[in-house]
Amino acid sequence: MADKIVRTAKENKIKKWWRETIGELKKVNWPTPHEAWRLTKIVIYVILIMGALLGGLDFGFTKLIGWIVG
Repeated sequence: MADKIVRTAKENKIKKWWRETIGELKKVNWPTPHEAWRLTKIVIYVILIMGALLGGLDFGFTKLIGWIVG
């Protein structure tokens, strides 16, 4: 009997969590495909710029340390 009560309580918690999750997802303001593509391009550009900047700094510091040590 106690096993059934525990299982029912767990099932009720899972059902409640699922209902709340679906309710929250309905409140989300999803971007349009145009907005999503625009934001994706911004992220790609920032990644490329940061990669180039960090790669340049790494190269420069590697040369500087090599010059100091060598």
